[in-house]
Amino acid sequence: MRPMRLDMAGFTVFRDETTIDFTDADFFALVGPTGSGKSTVLDAICFALYGTVPRWGGARGLGNALAPSATEARVRLVFESAGSRYVATRVVRRDGRGNVKTANAGLQLMPAGFDVTKLDTGLSPDDLGEVVAGTPAEMEQAVLEAVGLPYEQFTSCVVLPQGQFADFLHAKPATRQQILVNLLGLGVYEDVQKRATARAAQAEAKLEAVDQALAGLTGVDDAALEAATGQVDRMRELAGAVAGAVPELEAARATAREAGAALAALDADLAVLAAVHPPDGVAEVTRAVAAARAGADEAATAVSLAEEREEKLRGELAAAGDESALRLLLRAYTDREKLAGEAEAVRAAVTGAQAEHGAAVAALAEARAAAERAEAELEAAFRAHEEAKATDQAVALRAHLRAGAACPVCEQTVASVPAVPADSAVAAATAAGRAARAASKAAQSVVQERDGAARELERVLLRARARQDQVQARLAELDDQLAGAAEPAVLRRELDDHARLRRALEESAAAVRGGRDAARRARAAVDAAEERLRATWRAFDATRDGLARFGPPTADREDLGAAWAALTGWAGEESARRRAERAGRAAAVAQAEAVAAGVGERIAGFLAAAGLPPTDDPLRATDRALERAEADLRELERRREQAGDLREQRAGYEREAQVARALAGHLRANNFERWLLAEALDLLVDGASGILRELSGGQYDLVHDKGEFFVVDHHDAGLRRGVRTLSGGETFQASLALALALSEQLAGLSTTAASLESIVLDEGFGTLDAATLDTVAATLENLAARGDRMVGVVTHVPALAERIPVRFEVSKDARSARVERTGR
Repeated sequence: MRPMRLDMAGFTVFRDETTIDFTDADFFALVGPTGSGKSTVLDAICFALYGTVPRWGGARGLGNALAPSATEARVRLVFESAGSRYVATRVVRRDGRGNVKTANAGLQLMPAGFDVTKLDTGLSPDDLGEVVAGTPAEMEQAVLEAVGLPYEQFTSCVVLPQGQFADFLHAKPATRQQILVNLLGLGVYEDVQKRATARAAQAEAKLEAVDQALAGLTGVDDAALEAATGQVDRMRELAGAVAGAVPELEAARATAREAGAALAALDADLAVLAAVHPPDGVAEVTRAVAAARAGADEAATAVSLAEEREEKLRGELAAAGDESALRLLLRAYTDREKLAGEAEAVRAAVTGAQAEHGAAVAALAEARAAAERAEAELEAAFRAHEEAKATDQAVALRAHLRAGAACPVCEQTVASVPAVPADSAVAAATAAGRAARAASKAAQSVVQERDGAARELERVLLRARARQDQVQARLAELDDQLAGAAEPAVLRRELDDHARLRRALEESAAAVRGGRDAARRARAAVDAAEERLRATWRAFDATRDGLARFGPPTADREDLGAAWAALTGWAGEESARRRAERAGRAAAVAQAEAVAAGVGERIAGFLAAAGLPPTDDPLRATDRALERAEADLRELERRREQAGDLREQRAGYEREAQVARALAGHLRANNFERWLLAEALDLLVDGASGILRELSGGQYDLVHDKGEFFVVDHHDAGLRRGVRTLSGGETFQASLALALALSEQLAGLSTTAASLESIVLDEGFGTLDAATLDTVAATLENLAARGDRMVGVVTHVPALAERIPVRFEVSKDARSARVERTGR
């Protein structure tokens, strides 16, 4: 794992956004005063990958990630591992209750050639590459696969923080062995052992399946093959024998069929001749035709006579004149008599209406005169009432007059005051006025009533006069119509003649219809009788046609009975002649069937000898038996071949299972892995011993025995003692030697992503004297000069920092820490 770029914001002392670009920093130092945040840079790398930091004490120390008073911390690390470039991101937040939790964690595989400087353009996480992990739980396995080391081993071999620099030196042999297993990728041999075990199990399962298949392939030995071959030969012989006998059987059966067919044909002829006999009622059919024809002739004659009488009556009725005109004249006489009586009544009504109308006009005139008088009396009563009111007013003023005083109306001096009347005339005038008004209204009512009566009588008079005019006009029309007409009695006699002729015509027409119905029935009877006769002749012709091959005699088409008698006699003679031939044909059939039965029994014997049941198709039966025998032989040969293939497969599976079991057994013993670990540990200790010898001025060598580390003190007669007895400075030298040896020696042996592509040291360089410090610096310079490893140190020792080409100076103020790159 090689860091490329680190971004922080809100992380511990780095409150503000801070970026450290490690792209070309193959040998760098993190420098600055104590407490400035140098170790925090290494914490950020560990946190981005594993979500925790060694000095936090595990995941419970997650709150340490937040800068004071900050609510969010973000860390993003771009790194390379085994040729691939990844970006790891973690974000933690403090919620409203003060709890700090991981809000986001992810690992992405960046595309090849991705420019790390583009991260400054604010690209979203989706633009950085393929998402390998998107949750904290997914991050653990994804980082392990990408880096190749779990958290504990990463902090012992790659980033060595303060307080854990000597962990690898003091680790237990088992822990140290597991670190080397991860670094060297020796877990692959465990995978090989598991796969070999699985391969052996698969081979053994296949071997068991082959054994089961072989167990099912019974009866495939040489004896079974010989028996199947013999069966095929016997079936071939049987097929040949049956094939030779079947034509003979077919010929015998053909002869029997021919003889049987001849006998059946003779019997069929006899049956046909025996069926020849005239149908019942042949004579009656002929007589029925004659009777039907005679009846039809009689019906036709009756129809002709009825039609002649009908035609005669139609002529007489036409000569009798127009019945409608006669009826119109007779109706005109009747109407004139009625109108003559009505004319007298109308004239009397007109006379009465004129008299009533004159009386009503006179009464109206009298009522109008009375109304005029009542109106005049009303006017007079009104004037008298006005005068009475004036008089009352004067009397009312008179009560206030004084003799010698001025009049209030005319302002003249009143000489004397007249006496006041005892009664007022207004009341009498008012009563007279009411009476006059009532009389006027009564007179006007009488006028209106008599005027309405006069008008109604006038309308009655007008209607009577109009009806009188209509009656007179209609009488004139009827007189014109009846001018020159016969008398009503004559007209009635003519109408009676018309009725008599019409009844006679209707009776004649009914007789014609009845005659025609009878004629139709007679013709139908003729048709039915003739159809029956034709059907009888058709039956005769059908019977004679069925005998055409026998040469029947010619029929007499004039006499149906004679024709049937001649045909029946001839059929009897032909039947007698053929019955004489039947005995010979029956004997021929029996002889042919006996020959066929003998051949059939011989073939049945062939089949019985071969164990086959009797059948109507021996050729097919023998062919199928031969096919079954050949199929059984082929199946046996196939099974024998299958058994041979299975035996070969069994041998192969058996060898495969043995090899896989042997490989699994060797690898299960861990001998190979122990040998590899021992070799790796030897190389590691040899390299570390050389570095330690230089660092200690030739005083110490590093050795191991059964997984434990020891130092050989050449200043004390080669005394060997445990590494836990070393002083602080000596422990640092030994741990540094191991760390540098891990980075240099084992990188070439590792076959996985856990190759140690970088090493960052954060431990007590200030405890070294000047000579040792110079040796350490020279050792780090040589390691970095090779160019295939990134080497980083965290130090506040100026003498060491000045010898390192790239320096990241870490400083801190009251708000935030910051990092500035100096040097080349």
